[in-house]
Amino acid sequence: MSHTVEILSVGTELLLGNIANTDAQMLSQGLSELGLNVFWHTVVGDNLQRAKEAVALAKKRADIIITTGGLGPTCDDLTKNVLAEAFGKKLVFDEPSAQRICAYFQRTGRVMTDNNLQQALLPEGCTILENDWGTAPGCAFQAEGVHVIMLPGPPSECRPMFLYRARPYLMSLSEGVIASHTIKLFGIGESTMEAQLRNQMNAMSNPTLAPYAKEGECELRVTAKAATDAEAQALLRPTVQQVTELFGDKVYGVDVPSLEHVVIHGCKEKGLTLGCAESCTGGLIAKRLTDVPGASSAFRGGIVSYTNEIKKQVLGVPDELLVQFGAVSSETAKAMAEGARKVLGCDIALSSTGVAGPSRDDRNNEVGTMFVAIATPEGTCVHALHLGARPMRERLRTQTASHAFDLARRYLSGLDYEN
Repeated sequence: MSHTVEILSVGTELLLGNIANTDAQMLSQGLSELGLNVFWHTVVGDNLQRAKEAVALAKKRADIIITTGGLGPTCDDLTKNVLAEAFGKKLVFDEPSAQRICAYFQRTGRVMTDNNLQQALLPEGCTILENDWGTAPGCAFQAEGVHVIMLPGPPSECRPMFLYRARPYLMSLSEGVIASHTIKLFGIGESTMEAQLRNQMNAMSNPTLAPYAKEGECELRVTAKAATDAEAQALLRPTVQQVTELFGDKVYGVDVPSLEHVVIHGCKEKGLTLGCAESCTGGLIAKRLTDVPGASSAFRGGIVSYTNEIKKQVLGVPDELLVQFGAVSSETAKAMAEGARKVLGCDIALSSTGVAGPSRDDRNNEVGTMFVAIATPEGTCVHALHLGARPMRERLRTQTASHAFDLARRYLSGLDYEN
């Protein structure tokens, strides 16, 4: 049976823009991996009447409703009350949940006020989703042909509650097994990628192939459903192989977290060390590398040489080179990478310099003009980038860092990285 899902996020703070609705994004990604179709995202404030209206609408059009937020101890936490009323269920006090709430406060050394016990009021007959990451338990029930799952709002609780509590419940709703693989690509736009696969995607039913655009890169998710995981994998393999062969060296991995993950693990496999010198990216390259668990075994360090003085004094970029070509130039990027390799004592060094904007140009360089370089034992290679189609500072910095990683990825994989 094909299910339709509505995610109902409860909280006035979401409507005011005080916080971003990262829960809904995380849930949509997780549900997609399960092969469940999210048709609607709804956000409603902590208002009883509007919450009732939102639930009534969701009940009419979705057979799975997943809510986030509104399960806490305060008077504006209304989610359970509204859902229970909408499906004709009483709220009953669950003693084991109350004991877990009390134990949480004892464990954290905090004083518990009596209103916290309202979190132990749960719809009669529900499946209780124990919250080991906070106080408010979640719950799930089926009524009137609709599955309802309620999760807490704080992302630090919502994510693990979905992964370890709601996900197993949802998997039980599906007959058979749903499996997927994600093919990661860099250096190709979503529209170009989709154009090459459109006819095939439209013709496919099991497995299915779906494109996703990320910042500066693309993903293709191949999903199959079968009676067993082995059968699902047998359906997936030919499509994964065909797509990876079609896009060749644009594919940087299957089921890998990120470009930087590929770079770190490539260095570790070859016993090489890595460093970086950054100007326009301001430490983003180093940050993303050190986000990878175990990066310390390959990454030696980074230098943020934001001013010409630091480029000269720390990296050894010649003053005459800066005067003649400027900080934003292939010559400076080359000297920065070579200087970082020498100063940091690493096998490979990456560098970045450019104009991130938004308000001023640098000499004759427009906003979005970037240079990345890689220095290796075999020599140094520089790539000039023109990323000004959407010259937003954060986007430019992210894209520049990713291009630097792709240089390293190609070098480590034995691919052409000079052109």
